[in-house]
Amino acid sequence: MQDYFRLENVTVQFGALVAVDAVSMAIRSGERRAIIGPNGAGKTTLFNAMTGVVRPTQGRVLFDGNDISRAPVHKRSAMGISRTFQITNLFPRLSVAENVLLAMLGHTPRKFALATLPTLNPDEAERGAAALEMTGLGNRRHSVVTELSYGEQRQLELAMALATQPRILLLDEPAAGLSPRERVIVSDIIRALPRDLTLILIEHDMDIVMNLVDYITVLNNGKLLVEASPEKIKNNTDVQDVYLGRGGQDA
Repeated sequence: MQDYFRLENVTVQFGALVAVDAVSMAIRSGERRAIIGPNGAGKTTLFNAMTGVVRPTQGRVLFDGNDISRAPVHKRSAMGISRTFQITNLFPRLSVAENVLLAMLGHTPRKFALATLPTLNPDEAERGAAALEMTGLGNRRHSVVTELSYGEQRQLELAMALATQPRILLLDEPAAGLSPRERVIVSDIIRALPRDLTLILIEHDMDIVMNLVDYITVLNNGKLLVEASPEKIKNNTDVQDVYLGRGGQDA
């Protein structure tokens, strides 16, 4: 596999605060990568730099050989970079199917004419149905979002991201706030995603991380501490000192 998503000395600074400090990272096509670290490590800020929510103060972000450091969110999305968020970002009064429809329309010119929801073409309808099946919501497509459990809402957010046919999917704490049973469901959904879909995730449930990814990047105080396989990370004393031993929360 070739390098697909690359960070080169990415720094993100807010005034005097350096949230991400000269981080370099290379992720291969089809790889499943986790980013972990204690509170304040810079994980979410790094995610935001990857997806265009913030621009790097220094350094470059490259996707499939293209420098996207200054590209806004919508252009990265059009290139096939999709993400979910720590907090669900849904339309609560619409149905499951309508939420998926709006996610797909966001990638077409029809997003500028949403006085009424347009009819899907056959390809879009099939794609939306497939995304709901992959996330276990095939039988809830007509349910209003407010009727869903929190776990099902997280599944819907995944379905919306998948319906846009991403080339790379960034998951920001996909198991946050879920019950043990819901965590298993979401973990199984992620594990079953096509292996040609590149995945990058932030997650604090180390059981999920260790069982889902090929490689782990550990951040501490905005800097890259170590990168290695799950087994090596598990046995790394530096990681145990700054993260695993403390059980740190979000950054």
